[in-house]
Amino acid sequence: MSDRPGRRVGVLVSGRGSNLQALLDAVQAGTLDATIAVVISNVPGAPAMDRARAAGVETAVMPHRDWPTREAYDEALAAALLARTVDLVCLAGFMRRLSARFLAAFPGPVLNVHPSLLPAFPGLDAPGQAVAHGAKVAGCTVHLVTAELDAGPIVAQTAVPVASGDTGDTLAARILVEEHRLLPAAVARVLAGGWRVDGRRFVDA
Repeated sequence: MSDRPGRRVGVLVSGRGSNLQALLDAVQAGTLDATIAVVISNVPGAPAMDRARAAGVETAVMPHRDWPTREAYDEALAAALLARTVDLVCLAGFMRRLSARFLAAFPGPVLNVHPSLLPAFPGLDAPGQAVAHGAKVAGCTVHLVTAELDAGPIVAQTAVPVASGDTGDTLAARILVEEHRLLPAAVARVLAGGWRVDGRRFVDA
């Protein structure tokens, strides 16, 4: 694992942690030149934390209900990441929307992976939304997080065809396979630098 300045990643999780595992595997394989500095969960007992501990990564549990307001929680979350000199934050199944207060407190990039080709189908159950709308192509997106839900500049996308017999669950399972490929590559791209945000677009500098 590299521990050079600018390559310390903090990962926020709420559930099983399969995208966290994809990041851990990419670091182990040398395809992601970074250190996973800490994994923080807002859900006690989240299976993702077992994955982090098995990889020897520091973990912290910060249940959001322990703070009186969303803003107070987000400030504490940002402080915990900054205390560990994290340069980039990755949301890997973190089921909370980060507020503008967090984004103001944490100066580095914040990335999220979403199971649709944004801007189509933001929010919950995107694969189910795609099936219900009769979409022919779905997919996944890694984007920079802003205060607006699933609306930040798009870093990378992968398309996944929708089969005629798909349900939301079967489509989600195929999309997840692509998320596991896309997320580590997008994190590596952002850490490599040489990019800027032009309006709503993520472009080469």
